[in-house]
Amino acid sequence: MTLDSIPNNVTARISSVDMRGAHGLRLMEMGLVPGAPVRIVKAAPLGDPIQICIHNYHLALRRTEASAIEVTINP
Repeated sequence: MTLDSIPNNVTARISSVDMRGAHGLRLMEMGLVPGAPVRIVKAAPLGDPIQICIHNYHLALRRTEASAIEVTINP
């Protein structure tokens, strides 16, 4: 399952970040690393970007970036 496909306010854990190069490195520098808890707070009116909460701060991501992040939903 990818980050862009989980519903709002459902907590998940990042499994992997599948972006290469500078974009992948930048996402990992912002805390999007395997094992980190993450949840979608809300989406913009037209659906892009989405607001996520990770490590107690909020971050806006494009859906294309979020689709490259594999997550597992917490029980």
